[in-house]
Amino acid sequence: MAESPLAEAPEAGSQSQPPLARARRLVVKIGSSLLVDDSGQVRRPWLEALAADLAALRRDGREVVVVSSGAIAVGRRLLGLTRGAPKLEEKQAAAAVGQIRLAHAYEEALAPHGITVAQILLTFADTEERRRHLNARSTLTTLLRHGALPVINENDTVATAEIRYGDNDRLAARVAAMIDADALVLLSDIDGLYTADPRRRPEARHLATVEALTPEIEAMAGAAPTGYSSGGMVTKLAAARIALSAGCSMAIANGRTLHPLAALAAGGKATWFLAQIEPRQARKRWIAGSLMPCGSITVDAGAARALAAGKSLLPAGVTAVAGSFERGDPVRVLDPQGRELARGLSAYSAGDAARIAGHKSRDIETLLGYRGREELIHRDDLVLG
Repeated sequence: MAESPLAEAPEAGSQSQPPLARARRLVVKIGSSLLVDDSGQVRRPWLEALAADLAALRRDGREVVVVSSGAIAVGRRLLGLTRGAPKLEEKQAAAAVGQIRLAHAYEEALAPHGITVAQILLTFADTEERRRHLNARSTLTTLLRHGALPVINENDTVATAEIRYGDNDRLAARVAAMIDADALVLLSDIDGLYTADPRRRPEARHLATVEALTPEIEAMAGAAPTGYSSGGMVTKLAAARIALSAGCSMAIANGRTLHPLAALAAGGKATWFLAQIEPRQARKRWIAGSLMPCGSITVDAGAARALAAGKSLLPAGVTAVAGSFERGDPVRVLDPQGRELARGLSAYSAGDAARIAGHKSRDIETLLGYRGREELIHRDDLVLG
């Protein structure tokens, strides 16, 4: 079993620390070429070294999610689809086979560290449509709370060309935004962003940090050979834009070495895109300013005081429900005089919210016939006015 030299990070909170040292929740994206060799076999020594790095991060109290490519590459070999460019349906079939092998490889690599692996398959709609977004977010945060390590891939077996991300860089960024991650690390076959293609322009400068995605920065991702191409660096900058808007810093780092996360933590060469706000601030800003409320929930004085103290909204404090909304839709929260106190994402539809209004959370299952969330609006999904 590979041992990791990853050192324990300093305590979070100092802005002078590297982003990886400050991150308490991070997403690590694994490129296909790192994990799978040209013959379609999983690179076991590399994966075992990565597993040691992930285990070291976990021992340090970090929460880690992995977004992994490689299922199609592994599945193509197993199905004999090794000649020519595969059709969409062949890619989907290869993904169906490869996902099982890939999940098993992660399970075997992490088992010696006592880490339980969970497989999650997502599509574009799962991260874009609010209700599905909330379902996925809830599943991932529950897994992390119970100590599992989620391994995510795009659900290539059902996603068509029109609804696919097509790359796991942007999927990883969407996942990072979904779970309020502090940092996203894209492990690839390149060590960051250069002012020009270093394979064509030897004088090109490597950028260690990027504080804003200006037009000049985006122009640096122009056409270049495979590995540093518009299909590679352009999607990485698109991922950076998604991550930064969610308050998540992002690194592009070379993953070809063994223990790539340990190397990054030790100051290895990479480009860090630095977020200017915290993830929770970004999420609150999105809820407060980017969504049109679909209805309103009126609360009593006790609930109003609880919200002001930073608590979640429980059904017991609700006196009225108005409008037509579904689970995950934004609503206004009104005080007894009808003044807006807050805005948030409802955990229940308008009909179900009306049924449980004024009741204790323990009565929800009896009233609705299923056991939903205890909160009508969780404090993480609530922004005070």
